[in-house]
Amino acid sequence: MAGDGQVSLGQTVMKSHARKVRRIAEGRVVAGFAGASADAFTLLDRFESKLEAHRRSLARAAVELAKDWRTDRYLRRLEAMLVVMDADATLLISGTGDVIEPDEGVIAIGSGGSYALAAARALMRHTDMPAAEVARTALGIASEICVYTNGEVLVEEI
Repeated sequence: MAGDGQVSLGQTVMKSHARKVRRIAEGRVVAGFAGASADAFTLLDRFESKLEAHRRSLARAAVELAKDWRTDRYLRRLEAMLVVMDADATLLISGTGDVIEPDEGVIAIGSGGSYALAAARALMRHTDMPAAEVARTALGIASEICVYTNGEVLVEEI
C-alpha cells in the first residue's frame, strides 16, 4: 500500500510529508486514508477496535465499521475513506456502507486515486514489477497529473 504525503486545505498545500498509510493491529494490517485527516484518524481508531472485537477478521471488522459509519449520526458526518489490507485481502470502506474488494487486487482513493488506479492497472498488466514498486510508480505518475497529490510516497508492505 502506498500513500502520498500531501495534505491540502482548499487550494493550499498545508503539509507535504503526512503519513497516510499506517500499520495497525500489531503490524498485521495496513490502513490508508484519504479525506479529512481528523475524520480519518477517528475512523482508523474505530476500525482498530472492530478488528480487536472480531478476532482480527478484516472482512468482519470492515463490514461492522461500514454499518456503524452509515447508521451512526456522528460518524455519518465524517469525510474520509479507508483502504485496509492484510495478507489475504484488500478492502475499501466508505461512509455509504460500501465494503469493496477490488478487481485485480488494485484500488485507489483520494484526489489522485483515478490516475494512480489507471497507472497501477497498466503496470500490473504490462510489466513484471513487484506490487510495492507498482504502487510507488503509480502514485508517482498520479503526482505528475493531480495537483492534490505529491511525490512524497510512503509504501508499507505485508
